[in-house]
Amino acid sequence: MKVLAINGSHRKGSTLILLEEALKELSEFETEVISLCDYKLEYCKVCNACKKNGGICIVNDGYQEIEKKMKEADAIIVGSPVYFGSITGMLKTLFDRSRTLRVNWELKDKVCAAITVGATQHGGQEHTLQAIHAWALIHGMILVADSDPTAHFGGAAVAKQVDGEFKIDEWGLQTARSVGKRVREVLKAIKG
Repeated sequence: MKVLAINGSHRKGSTLILLEEALKELSEFETEVISLCDYKLEYCKVCNACKKNGGICIVNDGYQEIEKKMKEADAIIVGSPVYFGSITGMLKTLFDRSRTLRVNWELKDKVCAAITVGATQHGGQEHTLQAIHAWALIHGMILVADSDPTAHFGGAAVAKQVDGEFKIDEWGLQTARSVGKRVREVLKAIKG
């Protein structure tokens, strides 16, 4: 089984660290992390070409590689820092472009979980998690959150960058680990 982690940040920092923490709980599976900052993604223009031609986007950019990876995955963990109370624009662009996958329900029944990080406590983490949840639910994915001992809406952390290093709160790191644990439990339950 394969788990894909998507770093929706414009850089490789605290969100990536949290995704890697979650993947430590999934060492028995094939895992991969991609960072959207490594790809060029154009905006979805809702031209409806994908609806007319079976789910193929006519815009040729980095999306096709990400789309392939999402199709191949059994589970997807999406991470985003909080940008003005929600997900990054880059991640929103990916979500909009994933309309191609909804044409044929290609993400349906894949396990999905969310991780986020903000600069302050109560800095928009729950709203960011909800934006990721909405995307997963619209695709018919099996949405999971973190599990015991944290059990809320997903991985949610507070991070500060000090002298080029990211300092992430221990509880936030634990929520990321709990996300990985829950994805593992659900994958085993539904996939054997």
